[in-house]
Amino acid sequence: MAPAAAAKSQTPASSNKKQRTLASFFGKPKSEQTTTTSTPLNSSPLAAKSSANAKAKRAILAAKLDSDPVDAGEDDSRRRQQNEDSKRRAKDAFPSPDTPSIKSSSPEAEKDNEQSSSQLSSATPSRRAKARVHYSEVSDDDDEADTTTKSKRQKIENDDSEDEFIPAANRTANDSFEHMSEIEIDEDYDSMDDFVVADDFDEDEPKPKRKRPAPKKAKKASPSASTTTPAPVKSENFISPVSTPSSALELKSKFGALSRDTAKSGTSSSSSAAKAKPRASPASSAPEKKSFEKQNEERYAWLVDVRDADGHPVDHPDYDPRTLYIPKSAWAKFTAFETQYWEVKSKMYDTVVFFKKGKFYELYERDADIAHGEFDLKIAGGGRANMRLAGVPEMSFDYWASAFIAKGHKVAKVVQTETMLGKEMREKGGKKEEKIIRRELSCVLTGGTLVDETMLTDEMSTFCVAIKEGVSETGTPMFGVCYVDTATGAFSLTQLEDDVDYNMFQTVIAQLRPKELILEKGVISPLAVRIIKNNTSPGTIWNYIKPRTEFWPDDIAIEELSHGAYFPGANIDDRSQWPEILQSIEEHPFALSALGGLLWYLKQLRIDKELVSLGNFTKYDPVRTSSSLVLDGQSLQNLEIFANSYDGGDQGTLFRLLNRCITPFGKRQLRNWLCHPLQDVDLINARLDAVDLLNSNYELQSVMEKGLSSLPDLERLVSRIHADKCKVSDFLRVIEAFERIYELLVTLRTEFKLGGLIGKLIETIPDMEECLSMWRDAFDRQKAKNEGLLVPERGVEEDFDNSQDNMQRIEEELMTLLRGYRRQFKSQEISFKDSGKEIYLIEVPARIVNAIPKDWQQLGGTQKMKRFWSPEVRTLVREMLEARETHKSIVSEMQSRLYARFDKYYKIWLKATKLVSNLDCLVSLAKTTASLGTPSCRPQFVQSERSVLDFKELRHPCYSSDHEFIPNDVALGGETPNITLLTGANAAGKSTILRMTCVAAIMAQIGCYVPAESARMTPVDRIMTRLGANDNIFAGQSTFYVELSETKKMLSQATNRSLLVLDELGRGGSSSDGFAIAESVLYHIATHIGSLGFFATHYGTLAASFTGHPEVEPKRMAILVDEDERRVTFLYRLEHGVSPGSFGMHVASMCGVDRKIVDEAEVAAKQYEHTTQAKKLLETTSSGAFVPLGLQSDFSWLMKLAEGKEEGESQLNFASVLKEIDNL
Repeated sequence: MAPAAAAKSQTPASSNKKQRTLASFFGKPKSEQTTTTSTPLNSSPLAAKSSANAKAKRAILAAKLDSDPVDAGEDDSRRRQQNEDSKRRAKDAFPSPDTPSIKSSSPEAEKDNEQSSSQLSSATPSRRAKARVHYSEVSDDDDEADTTTKSKRQKIENDDSEDEFIPAANRTANDSFEHMSEIEIDEDYDSMDDFVVADDFDEDEPKPKRKRPAPKKAKKASPSASTTTPAPVKSENFISPVSTPSSALELKSKFGALSRDTAKSGTSSSSSAAKAKPRASPASSAPEKKSFEKQNEERYAWLVDVRDADGHPVDHPDYDPRTLYIPKSAWAKFTAFETQYWEVKSKMYDTVVFFKKGKFYELYERDADIAHGEFDLKIAGGGRANMRLAGVPEMSFDYWASAFIAKGHKVAKVVQTETMLGKEMREKGGKKEEKIIRRELSCVLTGGTLVDETMLTDEMSTFCVAIKEGVSETGTPMFGVCYVDTATGAFSLTQLEDDVDYNMFQTVIAQLRPKELILEKGVISPLAVRIIKNNTSPGTIWNYIKPRTEFWPDDIAIEELSHGAYFPGANIDDRSQWPEILQSIEEHPFALSALGGLLWYLKQLRIDKELVSLGNFTKYDPVRTSSSLVLDGQSLQNLEIFANSYDGGDQGTLFRLLNRCITPFGKRQLRNWLCHPLQDVDLINARLDAVDLLNSNYELQSVMEKGLSSLPDLERLVSRIHADKCKVSDFLRVIEAFERIYELLVTLRTEFKLGGLIGKLIETIPDMEECLSMWRDAFDRQKAKNEGLLVPERGVEEDFDNSQDNMQRIEEELMTLLRGYRRQFKSQEISFKDSGKEIYLIEVPARIVNAIPKDWQQLGGTQKMKRFWSPEVRTLVREMLEARETHKSIVSEMQSRLYARFDKYYKIWLKATKLVSNLDCLVSLAKTTASLGTPSCRPQFVQSERSVLDFKELRHPCYSSDHEFIPNDVALGGETPNITLLTGANAAGKSTILRMTCVAAIMAQIGCYVPAESARMTPVDRIMTRLGANDNIFAGQSTFYVELSETKKMLSQATNRSLLVLDELGRGGSSSDGFAIAESVLYHIATHIGSLGFFATHYGTLAASFTGHPEVEPKRMAILVDEDERRVTFLYRLEHGVSPGSFGMHVASMCGVDRKIVDEAEVAAKQYEHTTQAKKLLETTSSGAFVPLGLQSDFSWLMKLAEGKEEGESQLNFASVLKEIDNL
């Protein structure tokens, strides 16, 4: 033995390469196996015979890997034969593919050979179960390259994840054998040369049984023999070196008039042809592989230096991340599949594209990297057409799309618009039009435009908002806002003329809290951006689109509406069918332009038709000053109406307290109620009467709750029916839901004598009897519910009935043939069986197989049974498949007609849904009222010239704690002063008093009880708050600047019916500046405006300026002070008087600040505090000679008024000044 050979034979078995690829295992050229060394063993007849046997075994095993399993019975015999072959190979010293054919006599070498042999035997896949297919396809370039035919069956590794891939060429022996799964792939990965996945094309094609070839006599190895032996090409485009019949032959064999012998000969000839064509050896294929890689590097160079469609690089200021530049040279080299993919991807480069391929959705290149990096989906090496590849099963698309959207990505869905059989039927009798199956962009999904109920995670509305900013002719800021809730198809538009601080715009954004924004690139101002960021979550999607070409101005927008055929009319200029608000939209150019921007965006998402054609357009009024209590954006934030200030969630918010609605559309309606509390006393009392009725009549409340409890989200589902994208099961749910609503209304009308608001709502709900009667027997509800099939009753749809009759006729003919076969072969065991996509297989007992005619095609079987297609059955099967394909299109068309018939009554369904949502809101208010605990009361509204707000023992309704909440009396206006000047120590509870007063007023005007012993008030027209401290760094605005901006808004918009809250105004400036501003603002509100409210401050001496003011009353939060320990005990009680100080040193001590620091701070405060001036002020006031600065200013105004130098103001202001003078 040669030393090298001996060393190799002594190598432990564990050092062998167990991860050898199939190509390297089976395709080692003879030149490498026989010419490494020359010994007598190599040339001996025994060695030659052993080498030939080994070669034959490897060829057999390779053929087995690519052939389809026949049956479980043959599996057992084959496994037994394989075990015997393994033992024989061990005895014959089966040579390793990586070593010369040297038979070693050493025990180590024999052990090594045994392990190699046993490894190969154990790696043979089990034929008891269908093999799971590895999710990777042969490269799509194969249809253009002259290569051997591709293997029909691929393999998928046995992994928990269904969406992890291994490319065929990178698969190791371990991947191909030991990790083989036990699921058989369907038609997902066909071997068609045009990359087509045949949806209805069965992968288990009828293949004749292959006889095990007998080992041929070994020939003496020679150099010439080694050069002519076919060797597998090491390429990603091949899975196994053994070829299988081409797709064309398989299709012809399946439905052509081939006998079993013909099929066998066809298979044999195909195999022979493949073997006759010599393949390049690894050495000769290296230059070709290098050339291929170089070609693809050039072809995909534009993915390295990424540019947009205009050629701008990523760092260019005008770079558009939505597009991708692909040079013409690259388009010329693309395969048909690549062209189809990149035509979509190049226009939405920033979107993750899910590309349908059979029963999977595939992601390529950058999208595959995202899937791998963020979700750990496996990259499948070279993938298809040299593109990196990842993918997910079709059935899990919604899950993965939702996952990508949750991460902030946009998701595009590209679907197949036909099946393989449908493509064949379309091309029948004509020239082949396209090489690949048709695909098209179905939709683009984003976080703010989801429409599918299964992907929506929140029952509340999600708004996509388009904003147009500009200036009016007078130079004032103008905004056009258009938003849509895509789940319901509800559009709203508004045009705002705002102030320089964008207060109205802030109110709109705070009310909507948009999920997605459409903005003009380079037009939106920094202040508007800041307002949006402060009122939206970090996950909000920002879309900047180009002015005019994408964000359409008003003229282009109206033209697109006319040409879009959203509202069909007699001609383009006919607007009679347009929604009322759109007929006069041209009067509001900013709102129309905002609609244009939103319409362009919805077009890109492929959802404009289904949403706009609903015609659900309304005018949006963010304040409704004439009918509702105005809550601006700042107040919604400060009072924590929808989101708390801690983490932005709904914990502790007023909406969380009130939201006890049962239906999703009821919850959305309650949110609208809370944004716009009522101002009309009669309407408020009507709601309170309904709440009293529900709480006093438990049976009525129980019936309403039961009737509402099982309703789906009708508002969203009705819009899906209009879009013709509703599941059959959901369509049935909608019909049954409206039937339950109708039954509920009948029950309420007949069993309860209802008046008031509930009675009016029930009477205004449209009569749905006529609309629902046509659906009682329109289709089989049981099949719709259990199978998701819309099967109309006979006589409803003629096309459907004819198609059903045709399929039934074919089935009867097949059964007639089956009965004839049973008589012909005298066996009642003959029956029809389906196997995957192969239907009506004739299953015949094995004992009578010899009697079967030769023109019957065998497709599989077991030891006991064999399965065939007779020529007659094969013809009828083809006819049945075509009939089913035709039936699919008929069913789709019929379903669309039924949905359109239902959609004719869209306005009735929508009106009924709105009225039911109002009933749900009343039930919610009744349940909230019952949950408030004791004490709680119905608010009493009074009509008087002077505003009043009087609560006894008021508690904060949202307060939840293990400790008892300490209530307080709140009295503003009426017989008491309008303004409470509130002082007190830090953390004494001042902010809680301010917030709970405002929240109680909102609850009362929404129609709910309040947590107090008694409540007496006049309706409030506006609540305005100035709480906390924040700045606007991006706009160059300091904290003090923001404070005064908010204060200025109060002074300009407040009325004598408003409720104002100001907390620590002036703290952003110096002591003297802040004090002066606080005094002047308070004086103006109390004297000239007459609003109700609180003015909280730490300027204790401010009370001295208003000692005699008739509309300002000083109050403080009660505390107990321990001077020795520097401790403050908070009593949380509101009492009359002025706090002696803020007790900042005491609070510092309680917080653990070092005592030395606190002592020094207290000394400094006594010496340098601005109380030097305050002492003078106190001394002056105590002497009785002090006249407040505000009164001095007003007295001067009165003198000028008397002299005719000033115009007069309102009687209220004049009376207030005279009353203050009288008090002095």
